[in-house]
Amino acid sequence: MKSRDEVSAGGVVYRWTTHGVEVLICKDAGYHRWVLPKGWVNKGENLGETAVREVREEVGVRARIVESLGEPEKYVYTAQGGVRVFKTVHYFLMIYESGSEADHDAEMEEVRWVTPEQAIELLAYQGAKNVVARASARIKELADQERRG
Repeated sequence: MKSRDEVSAGGVVYRWTTHGVEVLICKDAGYHRWVLPKGWVNKGENLGETAVREVREEVGVRARIVESLGEPEKYVYTAQGGVRVFKTVHYFLMIYESGSEADHDAEMEEVRWVTPEQAIELLAYQGAKNVVARASARIKELADQERRG
């Protein structure tokens, strides 16, 4: 069986509202499942540049990297032609800066701001749920640090 490695990068984009923190999730137009924005690393890009670009392209907003979310997500899937793909996705915690989720690209059928708890409920894959849980915990830590000055 043929196989290949793929490396992607993406982000958990968050913003503060009067109701608390919200994160962006997107519904893939191809397989109609809720996911986090991510995509392949282009030649000459570093992981952070890829994450910022993919967020802008897929969900229509500009976001700034706060920090890496640690260990990458790893999984295996079978692509067209029966090729086994070993996927590694590096996620970053990103804070919303500007733009509208209404400007998402055609890869996504819907983009939505939700609470981290709603994201965990809606996301299709356990790996993404774990990433959002890690991001949510880190957002709370950063908010606590800021409050303490």
